[in-house]
Amino acid sequence: MVARLLRGALIAAAFSTLAACASFGGGRDAPLRPPVVTDPAPIVSGTMRPYQIRGRWYRPAEQPNYDEVGLASWYGAQHNGRPTSTGERFDMSALTAAHKTLPLPSLVEVTNRANGRRVILRVNDRGPFVDSRIIDLSRAAAEELGLLSQGVGEVRVRYVGRAPRTGGGTAMQRADAAPLTSPRPYLPPVATPVPAPSETSAYWVQAGAFSDRRAATRIADRLGDRATVQDIRSEGRSLFRVIVGPWPDANAAEQARQAVIARGFGDALLISGG
Repeated sequence: MVARLLRGALIAAAFSTLAACASFGGGRDAPLRPPVVTDPAPIVSGTMRPYQIRGRWYRPAEQPNYDEVGLASWYGAQHNGRPTSTGERFDMSALTAAHKTLPLPSLVEVTNRANGRRVILRVNDRGPFVDSRIIDLSRAAAEELGLLSQGVGEVRVRYVGRAPRTGGGTAMQRADAAPLTSPRPYLPPVATPVPAPSETSAYWVQAGAFSDRRAATRIADRLGDRATVQDIRSEGRSLFRVIVGPWPDANAAEQARQAVIARGFGDALLISGG
């Protein structure tokens, strides 16, 4: 009887830690402490049916051995308060995520490959519907993982199990974690001058177009050495376009665009030079 009571107390304490989104330290080799979920939320009806987005079919399924490395992006204020696929309201300050095919809701462990930071996230939405990405993070999750300013980064995603009825996000940041791969710098410096878009097969990111050259120059300075100001004419007036690049392919340019968006330029566009 005493053993049963003690076991119950330990489970309750573990769940309390999970719901409170508490963080804990430890060395980078410390084992993962998976959360104990005593009363899992039922899978939301309809979210396990095959569905089609932009002509492509996705087939949700139970995937207990899911373990994948790929790119993560994040979404924030523009979606805050909107309903997710589970019917929950998206809260950019909660530790949540979107995935194309895992059960909803469920828990995943996400590791930033550049710095070793880890979090447990509640998956309650579908997405991201971009081929190169495997998970979309809430703003809080991106911040915990150190991806907020970078916009896009390489992560490892592992399925943990069913989610509790509420909450489930846990910060597991390890302050002394060493990088697992070389971090992807935001807009790395270049030694050569940046040309304007031309007939070459390159890609550029347009951060914005401004009527004041000085304002455009200040923004280009903020965005780094790969940003420059280009004079353009639009409807009979002069504009000063801030562009970043060039990038050799669309995937690299899209990563840069997400980084520019993360710096506060939500209308950033891709421009093809050829």
